[in-house]
Amino acid sequence: MSNVQNFDRPANRLLALLPTEVYERLTPHLELGSLTIHQPIYDVDESIPHVYFPHDSLFSLVTSMEDGSTIEVSLVGREGMVGIVALLGGTTKSHRAYVQVPGQATRMSAATLKAEFDRGGPLQSVLLRYYQALFSQAAQSIACNRFHSTNQRLARWLLLVRDCVQSDTFLLTQEFIGEMLGVPRPSVTVAAGNLSQAGVIRYTRGQVTILDGEALENYSCECYGAIQRELAHLLGPL
Repeated sequence: MSNVQNFDRPANRLLALLPTEVYERLTPHLELGSLTIHQPIYDVDESIPHVYFPHDSLFSLVTSMEDGSTIEVSLVGREGMVGIVALLGGTTKSHRAYVQVPGQATRMSAATLKAEFDRGGPLQSVLLRYYQALFSQAAQSIACNRFHSTNQRLARWLLLVRDCVQSDTFLLTQEFIGEMLGVPRPSVTVAAGNLSQAGVIRYTRGQVTILDGEALENYSCECYGAIQRELAHLLGPL
């Protein structure tokens, strides 16, 4: 990681929402770096030394069962940050975080950001609104996993990934998608095949390309729209 050297508009949405004087106060503590796929950020019952503000990278917050099965709780891309529970007094967690799509992110010491957060003001307001958006995403995902088909859930998830990384093409294996959705790999194969045959996505060698975003939204359930509307309501449009 290298220190951020200028005060240009940040690539991360939360940092971009901060007033100039607040962002300039944080800049000496910000480090920009590249993250690799599946890079761990924190694990269950670990303290959080750093928080991360993604640029074009994507993080998964994942919970695991005793039998080793996993399911994704939330996605975090350029609209958010990873490690927000550290600002709310939490030092342990019931989930882990790791990089799902490699790319760049800005990080800083959790203790330094908490000191700024505890001052109140614009940064505290922005991060509390984001926390609400993150909670809403998790709640909507729970409902989606319970009530909607694998086809709908896959479409919703791919749309969220696209929005987070701002790209129609990304690397994702079917096994990994199954873990994130909490469904067997064969179910992902069938769902991805359905979307491919419809000309909505192209899936080859672990690479997903969204060919028709509007059609993919039509395949998705109402959960994608609900998540995006809540995010826009709390943080403004992209």
